[in-house]
Formats: sequence, structure tokens, C-alpha cells
Amino acid sequence: MNILEISQPLVSVSWLAEHINHPDLILLDATIPKVTSKKDSDTITTIKNARFFDIKKTFSDTTTDIPNTLPSPEDFSVSCQELGISSNSTIIIYDRLGIYSSPRVWWMFMTMGHKNVAVLDGGLPEWDNLGYPLEKTYAQQWDKGDFTATYNPLLNSNAAVVLDKINSKNTLILDARSPARFEAKEPEPRASLKGGHIPNSMNLYYATVLQNGKMLPTNELKELLKNFNIEHKKLIFTCGSGITACIIMLAATLAGYKNMSVYDGSWSEWGQLNNVPIQC
Repeated sequence: MNILEISQPLVSVSWLAEHINHPDLILLDATIPKVTSKKDSDTITTIKNARFFDIKKTFSDTTTDIPNTLPSPEDFSVSCQELGISSNSTIIIYDRLGIYSSPRVWWMFMTMGHKNVAVLDGGLPEWDNLGYPLEKTYAQQWDKGDFTATYNPLLNSNAAVVLDKINSKNTLILDARSPARFEAKEPEPRASLKGGHIPNSMNLYYATVLQNGKMLPTNELKELLKNFNIEHKKLIFTCGSGITACIIMLAATLAGYKNMSVYDGSWSEWGQLNNVPIQC
């Protein structure tokens, strides 16, 4: 059977249904609860052959108090191997909220050098809405994989890089948080964080690139991003904890932009630092 290659970072439910039994395909449920939501969905409903990709407990750096940050390439590789992921795997990621945490995992794999990866547009709700069958349990058995990360630092920015680029005319920082949080009109959901935003950053609320849990059509994404005058600029995406920043990075990728990174620590880090500027 031919290698299953992906040409775009977003695939449709019909594409997944057609290829779901391909031996190279690894389907990952990357669901996490929204930090701004008080209700967690604890009942498992999933898609055939899906494996749970645990962002919080397994695929984060648990040695830091900053949530969701990228683990080391070595730890990432070991955890992927245990999940049955190999260098030739075609990885499709979805979540149970439509598009929320799945782009984070897409970015993680891209940062770790694996490009044959995509997000399921609309996630589990779209799969269900179109009448495809659901499962009550995740896949339980698989062979150990051989995945080895090749870390790409160009896709991952830290606080020092962001601080250095604040006043650069060739860089634009886009913040995916809500306008109220961006403008410090609403408190941060995480305790002890200051309000406001990184100076000279612009607000692109992640929900504006989505419609009914799916990504906007590419032509609409291009029109939306034109408003930010980002041609020929390096883009750095930030948010509350590195999750929704990846949604707008995925949107920018679909719109054709290439020179981009995510500020992994995002506001969970910046909002607690004492030696960085904050604008309200």
C-alpha cells in the first residue's frame, strides 16, 4: 500500500472516513477542557482507532509551573513511541470541541520535525453531525513506534525572543485571547497573572478564524489576515497558555504564510514575569 501523504494541514471528515483503515494512519484525540469553561466533558466518545494524546500529563513539560509547555525532544520521542507513532506515520488530530486543542498537537509535531500531520476540520462534532459511527473506548493495543524528534527551534519562541522583537518593524505578535482579556477588561482565568498584553502586539481572537467549530474557508482567512498588514513579516503567535495561539497559526498557514512561530509560554509566562513590559 502506498504511503499516505498529506498536502494540507487540515483534512475533512470525508477524507478521514475514506482513509481511516490505512495502516500508516494514526488518529489522535487531543481533547483538553477549555480553561475558561467550568464544565469538563468526562464521558468518552471517540472515533474508530483513535488513541488519546494526553497534552496535560504526558506531552507537556511537567517540571515547570507554566502549563502546556513543550516537553524535551527526547521525552516527546519516547512518549510518541509508546503511543505507537513512527517516522512514517500519517497523523490526524482531532478534539471533541471542534477545533480547539488539536492545532496545538499539529504545531508540536511540526516543531518536532514531523510534517505528515493534519487537523481534522470540525473535529468529533463534525464527524458526528455527518452521521459517521462513534466509539465508547479508545484503541488499546498497538506496536511500539520508532518516532524520533528533530527539533526545529524556528517554530518555538521563548520570552527572550519575544522581548527582543517587540519593537521590530519586521515582526508582528498576534494574541489569540479574547479582546476583553487582551485589553485587561476581564481578569485572567489563571490566578496571579497580570492583565494586559505584550506591547505592540495585535489581537486576533481565535474564535474569529472559526465558524461552527470549523476553520473558515481559505479565501476568508486571507481576507481576515490582510487587515493586519502582515506581508513579509515574521509572525509570533501567543495566547493564554500556548493552545489557541496554534489555532491562529494554523489559520495563517492555510492562508499561505510561512515565517511563523508560537510563543510557547504565552501569557501564563509573560503575565507573571517582573522584568518585561505590559500594555493595557
